[in-house]
Amino acid sequence: MTEDRKMLEPMATVVSVVLRILLALLTAGIVIAIVHGGWANVSVCVTDESTVSSVSPGLAPESGTQVNSIPRYCAESPGAYLRFLDELGSLPSTLLLASSLFLLHRLLRGAARDGIHTARTASRLRLLGWWLLAGSLVVAVTEGNARAALLAELAKDADVSAWTWLNMWTPPYLAVLTALGLLTFARITQAGAVMREDLEGVV
Repeated sequence: MTEDRKMLEPMATVVSVVLRILLALLTAGIVIAIVHGGWANVSVCVTDESTVSSVSPGLAPESGTQVNSIPRYCAESPGAYLRFLDELGSLPSTLLLASSLFLLHRLLRGAARDGIHTARTASRLRLLGWWLLAGSLVVAVTEGNARAALLAELAKDADVSAWTWLNMWTPPYLAVLTALGLLTFARITQAGAVMREDLEGVV
């Protein structure tokens, strides 16, 4: 499988290095936060992107330019619930990134070992595609709800509603398209594996 291993470079090496760095940073961040109480004094902020108003800027804008202000609410001494909502508004994306990199690393190592045009590689490719598709949608919904709930806690006139959630939700277009591409390539790889088995049977 030397030729297959060569075809997977430099992607395999880059993914392996990035995954190790990301896991090291996550571990170091958790350890530092636990030892030094990093979450205790962190302010919690959320931006209300549904409210835009015109302001008078400090610097004069060009002619025909309007300067807008988007309110940002911050809790200087947040409680555990606010910190939980704040983490829930961003942490799932990091977890999805780390888990997707792990599955990609596993896919590339398996393809280098077993071969690219094999049923196992197609299966791993399909798993990565479904994980990214479902995971990106779940993460987008979860983080949008968390930010909407945080805004409702920090702003008097805000509440958790469909409108607030839509303003906080960012559709994962790129992740969905990438996942659909992976699922398509999984079918192509599966077809190639079947053809390869048929040719080996003939020979």
